[in-house]
Amino acid sequence: MMIWMVIAGTSVFAQNKIDEERMQRDIEVAENILGTLIKQQYGKRQFFPMEVQANYLPGYGVTFRVPSEMFGNMFFIQSDENVWGMTPPDAPMPPGVSYSYSYSSDNNGEQIQKAKTEADKNYQIAKRTSPRAKKQKINTDSAGASYHEKILEAAKSFIADYGDLLTQLQPNEKIVVTNKGEGNNFPKIWMNGERMQKQSLVNVEGTKSDVSQFRQGKMTRDQLLAKLKIVNSEISDELQPDLELLSSILNRLYSRDLSKTFFSDDNIYYERLKDFGALYHMQVYASNLTNDDLYDMPTVRLQDVDQETRDKKVKELYPAFEKNIKEDILEYGRTIKSLKDDENLIIEINLTQCRRCGIPSTLELSIKNSALKDYSSGKITKDAALAKITVKKGPEQ
Repeated sequence: MMIWMVIAGTSVFAQNKIDEERMQRDIEVAENILGTLIKQQYGKRQFFPMEVQANYLPGYGVTFRVPSEMFGNMFFIQSDENVWGMTPPDAPMPPGVSYSYSYSSDNNGEQIQKAKTEADKNYQIAKRTSPRAKKQKINTDSAGASYHEKILEAAKSFIADYGDLLTQLQPNEKIVVTNKGEGNNFPKIWMNGERMQKQSLVNVEGTKSDVSQFRQGKMTRDQLLAKLKIVNSEISDELQPDLELLSSILNRLYSRDLSKTFFSDDNIYYERLKDFGALYHMQVYASNLTNDDLYDMPTVRLQDVDQETRDKKVKELYPAFEKNIKEDILEYGRTIKSLKDDENLIIEINLTQCRRCGIPSTLELSIKNSALKDYSSGKITKDAALAKITVKKGPEQ
């Protein structure tokens, strides 16, 4: 029996071992194919850059990231006389039109206000000086919606028709196309002091095993497309008091004086995704660098420690941080009242830097609101509720 187990284990290891060079080649080819499919959605005459970036996470799969909004920092401007497409920030704008584009979090009020003020100022100047200003209109919402639909169509075709080119993927691993940057919020585009463009989360996910079943003729293309997990959810700007409250609670729990692991420096904010849930963004740190190239670690009351000591402590703190944040999701996530049962509470965390420490670079935790309600009402135990939290870890640092 022992010999059989060793042979079986060796066989599984051999099957799961991947050719890293081949994986990287497959990914680069696939990036190019996905970018081409998206461009083709706009017709043969459209020429624009479409940056697609992908990474492989063992045990999870390959995630392809496309610009979160229309070509990142570009959008359409439509007038009665022409259509201006894909205008970069430093290009001359059509007469009477100006905009400001910035990445900001909800806590970064000063930068947001500055962007809005500058956009309004430029708009008023252009409006006074352009004879065509009244004829022009901004059509970013419809253009943005069109972009998201085109991303969805390209992503579905890509997974169904070209997913098998990722030859090194294991059957249980995933192929994901998303417009959400890892750990980044969505860009905000302002015009005349108001946010111009509605934004959406687009996420299409399939498994290598389903793609293989289709290629082998064991299911039809329509059956494969029906099995894809698809999210196309608009981000709401409406203030949600209960979601705001959870953000405040998490900021307090992970403040320098209260946390026993990592701290957040009051930077936790959320985005409400229609019919999908609430997505919280969180950046955590372990230390501050002093003028003497030493580190202070306020949550564990250490001062003036060197890099080696700091990194060793970070490795020790990470398991406790992951355990604590899961428990906090259960205890305080149930304060949320505005989510539907089938919607999700998601916390996406950028972890403190610690090179060659073996801890993840990012951590994503998600749970259905129905599970939070079941735990709150006593229908399930704490251990059962913890088991319902889905954990996705980013590449090791």
